[in-house]
Amino acid sequence: MTDNATALSKKTNETPAKLGKTKPGISERMNFLMKEMWRYRLSYLFILPFMAMFIIFILIPVISGILLSFTYFNAFDFPSWRGWLNYQNLFSQDIIFLQYVLPNSFKFAVFVGPVGYILAFLLAWLIAQLPNTMRTWYALAMYAPSLSAGIAMTVVWTVMFTGDRSGYINSFLLKWGLIEKPVLFLLDKDYLLNIMIVVSIWSSMGIGFLAILAGILNVDRQLYEAGRIDGISSRLQEVWYITVPMMKPQMMFAAIMAIVHTIKSGGIGVQLSGTNPTPNYAGQLLIDHINDYGFIRFELGYASAISIVVLLMCYVLSRFFGYLFAPKEDE
Repeated sequence: MTDNATALSKKTNETPAKLGKTKPGISERMNFLMKEMWRYRLSYLFILPFMAMFIIFILIPVISGILLSFTYFNAFDFPSWRGWLNYQNLFSQDIIFLQYVLPNSFKFAVFVGPVGYILAFLLAWLIAQLPNTMRTWYALAMYAPSLSAGIAMTVVWTVMFTGDRSGYINSFLLKWGLIEKPVLFLLDKDYLLNIMIVVSIWSSMGIGFLAILAGILNVDRQLYEAGRIDGISSRLQEVWYITVPMMKPQMMFAAIMAIVHTIKSGGIGVQLSGTNPTPNYAGQLLIDHINDYGFIRFELGYASAISIVVLLMCYVLSRFFGYLFAPKEDE
């Protein structure tokens, strides 16, 4: 009882002191922050190069793009303020954007993103089952197209779909009597977007594919043995209950890289067809629309508004996949 009374009296005596404390002002907090920065000045010196590059090449361009998106800027005259007019025109009066760019981008993203992501996982899992020597060569073969995508598109795929008898596809179809005259695949609105989807999926096995492969190879083999003891009887159950849960960080990284690859693949239609805009806007995607207004029409303010919309789309999708694959606290 004596100890309890003593503790109670101490709490009672401390209460007025606590109630008497006031929240520190801005100047006090700034002084404290500067003292802490000076205390850890060596650590800040180490991160200075990264922070400088981040500010110069990421933060400043993003802020500049946001500001320019509210202006009319033709690259010659000083930008003039327009407010929300660029965004209003984009979603209400830009017929090309609403009728062609959005549907094309949606179809392109639906096929290239999920299909490329699933194929990357399946190929990585199959390659992980091979011996070490074969695994290295197969992984290199899958990764190589992402390194030479620009050259491959202009050389291999253009020759394959050339709209005369020298094109591989036309030559094959004419030889077997499936068509009577060559088809202009790269200039036909019924074929161009589908060809773009095939080429993008083919070249999508990039760094995300390597991350998935590394994640599969780093899963502890003892977990599979423990799973067999617990009743896992098939490889599919191993993948679902062991492999995927143990490599969520790699899965999230690969998902974000798939988003980036899908968004930046907008120039494929232009490279294949050789024109911007693409024929009948059949392969016009968000990046092509930005390049059209930014570097052909020189309406840089409007192009900046489209870029900010694309940036917000990337952010929302990245947050979604981060929520989907990030490890939960209860795990």
